[in-house]
Amino acid sequence: MGELSSSKYEELTTKIGVALAKMHSADVIHGDLTTSNLLLRESNNSLVVIDFGLSYISSLPEDKVVDLYVLEKTFLSTHPNSESMFTSILDIYKNNYKASKDILSKLAEVRLRGRKRSMVG
Repeated sequence: MGELSSSKYEELTTKIGVALAKMHSADVIHGDLTTSNLLLRESNNSLVVIDFGLSYISSLPEDKVVDLYVLEKTFLSTHPNSESMFTSILDIYKNNYKASKDILSKLAEVRLRGRKRSMVG
């Protein structure tokens, strides 16, 4: 993520966080939320979320958490040293989605389950 200037970095994290907040506010679950499905359109500098083939509608916090968890795992596995970027995205998400408190607390639980699973194997 070192290739981005600080203003571009902030702009990109804001766009991703706001897009996720809007999507989850409408109870849209992406189902395959990876960085490969987030495109930056150069012509107007907008973020486009693509590939809704596995998407569905759900108001369950757990479903939204899984979206965030998959995106986090993608960031960590394919974009080294991106932890702070994902933290910024979650901060923007929290500030733009009223129901985010429950979701973010459940995200911590899902992270723990994931760690236990990887330790056991």
